[in-house]
Formats: sequence, C-alpha cells, structure tokens
Amino acid sequence: MNPLLDFSGLPRFSEFAPDFVAPAMSELIADVRAVAEQVVADEGDPTWEGFVVPIDDSIERLRRAWGQVAHLNAVSNTPELRTVYNENLPQVTQLFTDLAQNEGLHDRYKALKATPAFSELSDAQRKYVDNELRDFRLGGADLASGDKAQFKKNAQRLAELSSKFNDNVLDATNAFELVVTERSELSGIPDDVLDAAAMAAQEDGNSGWKFTLHAPSYLPVMQYAENRELRERMYRAFATRASEFGLPERDNTPLIAEILALRRRQARLLGYEDYSQVSLESKMADSAQQVHEFLSELAARARPYAQRDLDELQEFAKRELGLTSIEPWDLGYASEKLRLERYAFSSQEVKRYFPEHKVLEGMFGVVQALYGVHIEADDAPRWNEGVRFYSIRDDKGELIGQFYADLYARSTKRGGAWMDDAITRRRKGDALQTPVAYLNCNFSGPVGDKPALFTHDEVITLFHEFGHGLHHLLTRIDVLGVSGINGVEWDAVELPSQFMENFCWEWNVLESMTQHVESGSPISREIFEKLRAAKNFQIGMQTVRQIEFAIFDMSLHHDYDPDGPVTPMQVLDEVRKKVAVIVPPPFNRFPNGFSHIFGGGYAAGYYSYKWAEVLSADAYAVFEKNGILDERTGSRFREEILAKGGSRPALESFIAFRGQEPTIDALLRHSDMTSGDRTSGDTTSGI
Repeated sequence: MNPLLDFSGLPRFSEFAPDFVAPAMSELIADVRAVAEQVVADEGDPTWEGFVVPIDDSIERLRRAWGQVAHLNAVSNTPELRTVYNENLPQVTQLFTDLAQNEGLHDRYKALKATPAFSELSDAQRKYVDNELRDFRLGGADLASGDKAQFKKNAQRLAELSSKFNDNVLDATNAFELVVTERSELSGIPDDVLDAAAMAAQEDGNSGWKFTLHAPSYLPVMQYAENRELRERMYRAFATRASEFGLPERDNTPLIAEILALRRRQARLLGYEDYSQVSLESKMADSAQQVHEFLSELAARARPYAQRDLDELQEFAKRELGLTSIEPWDLGYASEKLRLERYAFSSQEVKRYFPEHKVLEGMFGVVQALYGVHIEADDAPRWNEGVRFYSIRDDKGELIGQFYADLYARSTKRGGAWMDDAITRRRKGDALQTPVAYLNCNFSGPVGDKPALFTHDEVITLFHEFGHGLHHLLTRIDVLGVSGINGVEWDAVELPSQFMENFCWEWNVLESMTQHVESGSPISREIFEKLRAAKNFQIGMQTVRQIEFAIFDMSLHHDYDPDGPVTPMQVLDEVRKKVAVIVPPPFNRFPNGFSHIFGGGYAAGYYSYKWAEVLSADAYAVFEKNGILDERTGSRFREEILAKGGSRPALESFIAFRGQEPTIDALLRHSDMTSGDRTSGDTTSGI
C-alpha cells in the first residue's frame, strides 16, 4: 500500500519513496474534485454533516499526504524528492486555487450560513464558515471568468516561484565550503566547533577543518574567530547567497521582482490597491498605516538605544581590539568580546551547561507544571536517526498529542527553525483525532561520544518553536479549520511561541535544565545573574534590525511599484536610512535570502514578530505577578489562548486571559527601554 494513502495513524516515513508521490497526489486530488462535485450537486439545504464534513475529509487527506512530502522536502531535500515535489506542486496548487474559486462550493457555504440551522452550530463551526466565506472572496470566487483564469495562472506561478526561491537559498548555502588546513588560522574558535569542522572535512576525505554557511558552522566563526580575513570571507559568502554574485540559475533577484509583481496583480484582480490589504484581511492589524505607525513608534523608542549600543561597541573595538572602524564581519566578534568584558562570561562557557537531554527535560518540566500534562519519549517511524518522538498525555494517561523533534542541522535541511502540523485535532464521529506536530531546528548535533550542546540563544529558539507546537497540540477545538493554529490571525500566531521564551530567563527554570557537560553541576547563580544582566545586551540594535525587516516587507507590499524603476534593494536602502544604525556594505543582498516573505507565509506580515512580542510580554506580566509557574495562571492561559485555537478572534482570547487589551508597557520594561529621556509618547497605547 502507498504509505501516503494510509491515514490510520502516524506517517510511515520509514517506507517513503519519491515514487509514491505522483500516484498518491493523482488519487487524492481526483477524490477531492469528486467530493466537491457531489456536495455541490446536492439540491437540499446544506448541513454541517452533509456538506462541510465530506469536503473537509477529502481535503484533509490531501493536506496530510502533501504535508508529508513538503516536510520531507524541507528536512531531507534529495535531488529525487525535489524533482518529484516540484513536478507535483503545480497540480496541488491548481486544485486549491480551483476550490477557492468554485462557485458551487461558495454558494453552498453562503446557503449554509443563511439556513436556520446555522445559529445552532457551535461558535467554532460558525467561525469556520465565516473564515471560508472570506477565503472564497480572497481566492477569487467572485471574479469574472476571464479574471478567474488569470488569477489561477498567477497563483500557480507564485507557488513555483516560492519553491524555487527556497531551493536557490539552500543550494547556494550548500555550494559554499571553506577548508582551512592551518590550525593557526582558527584561533579563538571553540574546540567543539573545531571538532565538528574536522569531522566534516574527514567525511569528505580531506584533512584540516571544513566550514560552511549552515548556522552551527557559520555563527561561531563570526562570533569567535580572531582571523578577520576568515570572518570577512565567510560574511561575503553568506551575504551574497542566491544573488548575481553566484551562479545565474541560483540568482533570486528576478524571482523577487516577479513575485512582487504577481502579488500586486492578484490584489488588484480582487479589487485591492496592493497586496498588504489582502494579507491584512486575515490579521489583527487593520491596515498598513496602522502597522507602519506601530513600527515607527517602536523604532522611535529603540533607535536611541541602538545608537548607544553601536557607540559603545565602536569605542570598545577601537580601544581593546585595535579596530578603527567596525565592518559587518566584526560585529559578532567585537560584541562577544564586549560581552565578555562587561559580564565576565562567554556564550561558549554557558553552552557547556546546556546538554540536549537536560534542556529537553527542563523545557518539558515547565510545560508539565503549567498545564498539568505529561511528556514522554515514544516510538514512531522517522526520516532521520537523529529525530526524536514524544507523546503528551493528561493526568489520566489519555493521549493529548504527539510531536517529532528534529533538532540538528544537515546539508539536506533548509535553514532556520520552524514548527509545522502533521495531523490536526478534530472530532470524527465518536472518535477524537489527536494532533501531531513537527518541531524543527538547526543546532549542532553530537560529536563522537559528546552530547549535543546548545547555546542559550538556541535554548530560546527551542522554547519558541515548542510554544508553536503547544498551540497546535493543546487545542480543545474539534473543528478542523479552527483547531490548533488553524484560523489564528497571522500576527497573533507568534504569541504562544514568544511567550515561552520568557521562561529561559528565570532562575528556578534554568537551574533545573542545566548540567555542565564535564562536572555535572547545574549553572551557578553567579553565572545566571551575569547571563540575565546581559539579557538586553545590544537590545536596541537587535530591535531596530527586526523593525528594519518588517518595514521593508510592508513597504514592498504596500506602496512599492514592482513595475517602476526602483528596485527592492533601493527600497531597503531607504528604510535603513530611516531606521538602521548599522548599514551593511553595498554587496550585501539580504532580500535574496529573505525566505520568510518570498518563500514562506510572512509576506506583508513580518511585523507579526514585534506585534506578537507585545502580546506575549503583556501576557507574561500576569505570570510575573502570580508566580511564573503558577498552575492556575497556566491553566487560564491554556484554556483562553492555547485551547481556543482559531475558534474566535485572537484579541478576544487575549482579553479573556489578560482582562484588558494589550499595551506595550511590559515589552518596553522587558527590553529596558523605559527611561523617559530616551523615549517619547504614551507608553500605554495599545495595538
């Protein structure tokens, strides 16, 4: 049996082969089309069980199967799988575009809402129907036939371009390697990084040390290498990935231009001025203007701190490092040296307290204390031997959900960290389908018999992604389209993830999740206090950098003319003039690797990270008041925010937990940006 057509349990990854993809997609797509025709042909009044459930069942089967293929394409990107994925992507995209424009389905949803029985549906069911009606409109269902055909063609092309964008970034990342044969050129780089580099070189049959642009290799070089020439060479390679400085077939520049042009054309076909209006239809923010005002206010508050951070760094680099000017490849190195002088600890020193098993044990302990659940290792077919699998159960032993943890970087795995859903919770007759999630990171794995060690930043990343996972796994909503993260406004979906990050700065959490790799002792209170004192080290520069990306994204999708003479790089240059305190060199091609907005779902939505940071800081303030591991507060957070999924507007869920609309006070306080002489404006303004 084709494992992609088996929906009786967990994915059968150990049996997967690329040859299974095409026949599975053909069968499942045909099934969706047949069911759609069947429910549309029904002349009776549409009902939830007779109309919504059958079409949801068929679409869910397709999404689960295609989701496995897409997941493997992201974490085990072989040439064979990539080819099959890209060959099948057009027909999958076409199907969903066809469904979004299916007048018969649209009419049936409108008819369902008009029936007397609609008022008897649950809140979650009614919200789902309303979302579907909105999505039909945004999918072009109301367009004239000629415009529909163009909309479909554009949608298919956009899917192809996004896939190609990500492929180019991965290929450009993998294409670069630097083998160093002289140990003297690697002074300052930590031993565990050098061990991994030596092993990588040996696997290729070389002597010396092999460095790549993957985060576990690239970041330590930029942070610790005393060899400035080495840092510059690595930086140039990273900053020019997928650009005109490499192979023409990997250059994302023309793809960016076409993506932006097509998005605006899609928006105008729908009757909008620009793509930002389309994007914001399903978000908390009302308009691009509101987003710009929000970002501008944060920028005004953060930029003085950013300038102070830079001035301090430049003065230190000149005084202690002999650098009369700081180049981009000096920033990480000089910052680590300044951190060491100011707080008397290094990130590498702290890393030795965070072996993987202890970090996971501590993270699970936080979740168990807050939400009254139990997390335990479990068995399941996997796509790589380094993948772990876990189950979450309630205090009665009943299964709540399960998740895979794929934490290590590989050459076949795209960069970054992300959570994705494998199976979504829903009620199917008398049976409850429990949710399953993928948790993906790109950390350094074990080296020989040494365990994987995480930096504190990586611990934060892990907590962040697990927050997304909990949003998906701890839902109590049984309606597929609004269960877990489904139907949650994009600018609110980061709330649970950023909320989890806060626990990484609490002593009674951190102490229990640390164990020195050699001595076995937990982290000392002295080192913790240094770590916490450094929490907001260079927070100003970090904040304006994120604001820079968010404004750039919104500018491209709001007031930028893709058919005009100005290029996206020139737009970014103008944003930097207004916001940034550090301007990268002219050869930097950041947009060409900006997968969030060109290869992912954050177009006209990158601001969501800062928006949700306000929500998470304000929500965490309740825990700071009641006790950070207070079970009653944790239970309310689970019930009002995590459990509700997308069954009601995110603002309603936030107010139900917090008792008021969000303000930026807690975020400014957490970021040490509250002194009156450096900020202006009303700190109680909401979002």
